[in-house]
Amino acid sequence: MVKKVRVAMIMGKMAGGGVEAVVMNYYRHINREQFQFDFFVDEDSTFVPEAEILGFGGRIYWVPPYQKIIAYRKALTKIFKAQHYDIVHSHLNALSVFPLRVAKSCGISIRIAHNHSTSAPGEIKKNLMKSVLRLFSNVYPTHFMSPTKSTGKWLFGKRVAEERLFILKNAIEINRFAFDEIRRIEIRKELGFRDEEVVIGNIGRMVWQKNQKFALEVFAEFLKIEPNARFLMIGDGPLESEIVSFSKNKQLFEKIIFLRKIENIQNYYQAMDALLFPSNYEGLGMVAIEAQCSGLPVFASDKVPDEARLSDLFIKIPLKLSPNIWKDKMKSSLLMLFENERKSRVSEISKQGYSISESANKLTDYYLELLTKNR
Repeated sequence: MVKKVRVAMIMGKMAGGGVEAVVMNYYRHINREQFQFDFFVDEDSTFVPEAEILGFGGRIYWVPPYQKIIAYRKALTKIFKAQHYDIVHSHLNALSVFPLRVAKSCGISIRIAHNHSTSAPGEIKKNLMKSVLRLFSNVYPTHFMSPTKSTGKWLFGKRVAEERLFILKNAIEINRFAFDEIRRIEIRKELGFRDEEVVIGNIGRMVWQKNQKFALEVFAEFLKIEPNARFLMIGDGPLESEIVSFSKNKQLFEKIIFLRKIENIQNYYQAMDALLFPSNYEGLGMVAIEAQCSGLPVFASDKVPDEARLSDLFIKIPLKLSPNIWKDKMKSSLLMLFENERKSRVSEISKQGYSISESANKLTDYYLELLTKNR
C-alpha cells in the first residue's frame, strides 16, 4: 500500500462497555503501519481511552449524539469531507443507519455496518426503535459484519447472513486470561477472601440486560448450602445504587465485594470459583469466553447465545427457572468440577478463532480486499 489508510470507527456513546473493549482490542493488534483508526465518539461519552488512542496515532472526533440529528449530520459531513475516508466502520448496531447515511451522501465507497447485539426483550421502547431501523439496515451499508451468524441475521436478514456477512469474532488476548495459581492467591488475599470461601463472580454494566438482581437472588439461595460463599460483583452503571440497596435488603451486602471499572480484569477471574451470568439478552457475552479461558465454570442463562459455549465449562440454565433451581444446578456442577484441578482452556479456545493476533490479521486482510476491489 502506498499510504496508510485511516478507518473512521463510529463508536457512539463510549462508556467502557463490551463493544468498545472489542474495538480497542483490535486497535492494539492491527498493523498500524497499514491502517489507523479514527474514533468518532458522542460528546457526552463518559469513558474514552484518549491517551491510548492518541498514543497509537489515532484521532478522536467528538460529535453530537445522533438524537441531535441535524447537528450530528452536520458534524459528520464536515469531517468526512475534510478527511476523505476510504472506509467507515460503524459499531452502532441498528443505529448505524444514521452515520452510514451521511457517509453515503459524502461519497464514501466502503461503508461497514457492524452489528454486535440483538433485540432486548422487556425493553419495549428500544425494541420498537430497533424494529423500525431494521427496515433500513441494508440501505446504506455496502458491507456487513457481526461476531456471530445469528447476530448478523437478526439485523441484516437471512439473505445477507447467508451470502454477504463477514464474521469477525470478538477475539481477545487469550493468554492474558490463562489460569495463574500465584495470581489467584495474591488477588484473593488483596480482596480478603479466605481459602475455604467459594467465590461466585459477576462482571458487567449494572443495567437491566445483565440481570444482576436475579444473580443476587441465586446467590442468596446458594448461601443456604454454602454459608462461606462470597460474591464478587464488578461493574457500574445506572442501576448501581438500586442493586446495592437490593443487596442490603436481602442481607447480602456483607458477603459481597463491589468493584467498579478496573484495569487488568483478567486478574479478577483468577479469584473466582465460578461466573454467574444470567443475562436477559446478549449479542455474544465476552465475559463468558474470558472466564472459560481462565478455567472457570460459567452458569449462563438461555438468553446467552450458544456461540459462547467454547468448552464443557459453559452450563446453560433457563432463565424462567427459579433461583432455587439455579442453585441446585450450580451445586451439582460445581461438585463435579471441583473434583478436578482447575486448568486453563486457552489452547481449546484459540483453536475456535478467538486469538486476537490471528483475528486482527483477518480484519486487515478484509479491509485490503475491499480496498483492492474498490480500486
